[in-house]
Amino acid sequence: MALAERFAQGKVRDIYEAGEDLLLVATDRISAFDVVLPTPIPDKGRVLTGLSLYWFERTKDIIPNHVLTADARSFPEPYAAEAAELAGRATLVRRAEVIPVECVARGYITGSGWKDYQKTGAVCGIALPDGLVESERLPEPIFTPTTKAATGHDEPLTFDETAELIGKGLAERVKELTLSLYEFGAAHALERGIILADTKFEFGFAGGEVILIDEVLTPDSSRFWPTDTYEAGHGQPSFDKQYVRDWLDASGWDHEPPPPELPDDVVEQTAARYREAYERITGESFGEYLGRMGVASSR
Repeated sequence: MALAERFAQGKVRDIYEAGEDLLLVATDRISAFDVVLPTPIPDKGRVLTGLSLYWFERTKDIIPNHVLTADARSFPEPYAAEAAELAGRATLVRRAEVIPVECVARGYITGSGWKDYQKTGAVCGIALPDGLVESERLPEPIFTPTTKAATGHDEPLTFDETAELIGKGLAERVKELTLSLYEFGAAHALERGIILADTKFEFGFAGGEVILIDEVLTPDSSRFWPTDTYEAGHGQPSFDKQYVRDWLDASGWDHEPPPPELPDDVVEQTAARYREAYERITGESFGEYLGRMGVASSR
């Protein structure tokens, strides 16, 4: 794509300037353990964009967000000229001053939270009941923020550390928003046969108010488990990139660059899980989304 000079690059998203606004392009890159892998997942960026748009629309009564339009034909130049490539994976958004904290909500004990609990009986300084087993539902969702690292690994923060970093009032605000958004998303997902085990949000300031930015309740930012196979006491099958994480762990990779290439079957099964997450949550086939956004299905 002959786009303007890239403004910034995340693990998955490329960001371009569009006058006073920004263009977010969700690529097919996939990261695990905070490292970008060399093998893309076909249509992954469009799944992330489609699901984020779905959730942004449904959470705007909880908090305003940065979305201006996802209609690639209405993007400013030079982006409109690349509408065919950008359709379904790019969003024109308001520029925001990013709050430098990853805001994580956990409703179940899993992942790094489970590892911390086994060692200390707590997650991010929050003491949890004795005797929890892996993947067990917590008595109530908890706020477990992390640093927002440009490179390398995000590090867990206690609430007091978060307050020291961004101010107590803002820390209280993003905690409240994080838990409200989690509870809304978890209830909606449960109606569609999916457990939202945990998720992360990002917030920023625009026009003097806190807004929701980046992505929302996607397979990259969340753990989605099917309800019909859920059983506490072990890891769960999932509709997110946990399948990739599990393969990487089994491969013997030490979580430090360079990461290994993913085999074809892992790529295909991961792509299918992403598409299924979209379809289960939205009630719309992924092909319908592609068609609605002006994209010919690649399958």
